[in-house]
Amino acid sequence: AGLVPPGHHAYGAKAGHALPSPSRSSLFRSCRSCATGDDGDASYPYAMTPQTLALAPRSKEEEALYVECQIAEDELRRDVVTAPMIMACGVACVSQFLCGYQTSVMNAPEKYVFPGHTTAGWSLAVSAFAIGGPLGAVLGGYLANARGRRSALLVDAVLFAAGGVLMTIAPSLAWLIAGRFVVGVASGYSSVLVPIYLGELAPPVLRGTFGTCTQFALVIGILASDVLALGIGGEDWRMLFGVTPLLAVLQLLCAPHLLESPRWLLDRDEASQLARDALRKLYGFRDAEQVEHEVSHIVGANAVHKLAEHDASALQTDLGSAFGSIYNDDLARPLLAAAVALHVAQQLCGINAVFYYSTMFFEGVIADPLVGTTLVAAVNVAATYVAVILMDHDCGRKTLLAGSAAGMLACCGVLTLALRGTLSSDAAALGAVAGFVACFELGLGPIPCVILASLCQHHPH
Repeated sequence: AGLVPPGHHAYGAKAGHALPSPSRSSLFRSCRSCATGDDGDASYPYAMTPQTLALAPRSKEEEALYVECQIAEDELRRDVVTAPMIMACGVACVSQFLCGYQTSVMNAPEKYVFPGHTTAGWSLAVSAFAIGGPLGAVLGGYLANARGRRSALLVDAVLFAAGGVLMTIAPSLAWLIAGRFVVGVASGYSSVLVPIYLGELAPPVLRGTFGTCTQFALVIGILASDVLALGIGGEDWRMLFGVTPLLAVLQLLCAPHLLESPRWLLDRDEASQLARDALRKLYGFRDAEQVEHEVSHIVGANAVHKLAEHDASALQTDLGSAFGSIYNDDLARPLLAAAVALHVAQQLCGINAVFYYSTMFFEGVIADPLVGTTLVAAVNVAATYVAVILMDHDCGRKTLLAGSAAGMLACCGVLTLALRGTLSSDAAALGAVAGFVACFELGLGPIPCVILASLCQHHPH
């Protein structure tokens, strides 16, 4: 949330001037003091979030110090990417890869898994994954706070391994449904946990880059399941399902590379030696002074965050509940409606039907349904990359959403005509599904997840 005035570079000092090198810890304390008033007095009326810190009233001298602090912080942390950090993030992203893999793995082998199953039975086997997801999300958030990010990630790997084994050795459809439910719990769990872990390990200026790893791991997992099915065929469905426990066990074997989040450790004990050891490995610090500077930064940020939570809790108490605090706010109520509408539209637009049943869509429409499914997954990965680029430029969230919805609607019309036989071209059906996925990833897919913080930056998140 740093403010870089005109004439300054994003990661350096004003053009033509050397970057000052004050103590980072003293800068942070000074910035917090000038933002809060009276050396961090908790009675300061502004909610202590990064956004309101940047907006807090200050004198010109205090504003200059605040900007200097942010520039110095970015400069010091801009190029901090070490091998231990990459390994830790890579091992964590295996969980999101498996989440994507399980999203699409049931797509190809439908007619080979326990032949003779009913449509209702197969639908339950597919949807058991989504039934377990919300339970996993609640469990993941609880364990991440109670036991730490690293321990929670290891529990997630165990859940993926257990569910994957059940699916691989399933003697009947009922066992397969049970396995799908367990991996659904694990997938919901990882969808909450992995973004938290990556965000806390990454340097602030690289947090956005590391954050995209979550989505990329997911869509690459979808593509991997389709490519593997195309290569070995749906007949070897047990081999397809066996990839999940294999990768989960590999993730457990790589557990030594998973470092506990220093932020979580310091939040519980400011004197934690484990946190200091993790910082030394993650950021490549060579002396104790560098480590202590980083510790002071994290401890200060944690204090600010706790003060923000305290202010939000006080507001909730006054109004009766968290929901009531938003609903009774005339400014926040439209934001709540927009957030709910966007997330409902994201889930009910039909994208899940594509990832779960696209092979069935293409049967009788194109010569090889598996080829069509694989091409759609490849388009999904490419569109995700384009979306990341567009989100970093001034394209406008409303423009992207409107264009995304209009494109998806047009593709639905073309696909309907292809399925009814009005359009007999294989390219029409394949292009419609691929276009539908691409339009989703360019707007309705990513924007609901990122727009809420922008809409509600002056309200309790």
